[in-house]
Amino acid sequence: MSTIICLGEVLFDLLAEQSGVSSELVTSWTPLPGGAPANVACALVKMGDRSRFIGCVGNDDAGIQLAAKLAAEGVDISALQRHPTAPTRQVQVLRTADGDRIFGGFGEIPTDRFADAQLSQIPSLLFTDADFLLLGTLALAYPHSAASTWQAVEFAQEHGVKIMVDINWRPTFWTSPDIAIPKIQQLLATADYVKFAREEAELIYSTTSPTALCAYLPKAVGIFVTDGGNICEYWLGGESGQQPAFGVTAIDTTGAGDAFVAGLLHQLGSGQTSGTEIVRYAAAAGALTTHKLGAIDAQPTNAEIMAFLERESRVDLE
Repeated sequence: MSTIICLGEVLFDLLAEQSGVSSELVTSWTPLPGGAPANVACALVKMGDRSRFIGCVGNDDAGIQLAAKLAAEGVDISALQRHPTAPTRQVQVLRTADGDRIFGGFGEIPTDRFADAQLSQIPSLLFTDADFLLLGTLALAYPHSAASTWQAVEFAQEHGVKIMVDINWRPTFWTSPDIAIPKIQQLLATADYVKFAREEAELIYSTTSPTALCAYLPKAVGIFVTDGGNICEYWLGGESGQQPAFGVTAIDTTGAGDAFVAGLLHQLGSGQTSGTEIVRYAAAAGALTTHKLGAIDAQPTNAEIMAFLERESRVDLE
């Protein structure tokens, strides 16, 4: 059982109830708890780990509901901050006809005015018993949360906590997307493990090869490049490999990548050293999350993941 700190945004995804239409044609939305680091924190608990969430919500109904949801899922929210005036973030999520999601806007509120952008100083004591620190890159888009991110990196380094960065590129969150790449590259230089989506690796380093990415990430001991429902390529401790995604009928892909990241962290923390087994477990977690709507409620337990992998192994032998 590992202890993983997840720092970043927790928010409501306003999921379009109509698929394959633009936001103007959506007639109803379903609010679902989300935010990549929060999703990972919840998924880790279901896998049997301890997770601690660091973020900021508003002093509003949405913030109260999200805090209650994280607590109900078993996440340690003792470091969750409440901002007195900034609202809790809500983001529109459109769905394509085949279940893929497209992030929309935030309504009339500027992206830097939400509570998660106001994250302030965090205590170093949070890191004394931690094994991993998970970071996204969206917090880098705002001065306060960026400063807190770098503070967390400093504390992690002081306490020997391994750092994983999941890029989670969302240009909608940045007030000036053109300044994002250098900031992201600076953070990646501190990471022990990095998870890219294929298009993110191409955008940031103009290559999707994990072995080629090693040249840009000298501290990293593990690099993972996913491609949606296709093959995940990885480099881990000098071992290169590929893992096909599991063929499933997706209802909603929201949170699948976050479940994948949680699967990586769970396996790495368990002492698993086989890249194949680590990525296979993570791919199963991601696949199972697509079977239901939303991110958190759709996440599988460790028992469900293991049962799925056993069934897939039997199919492979037939």
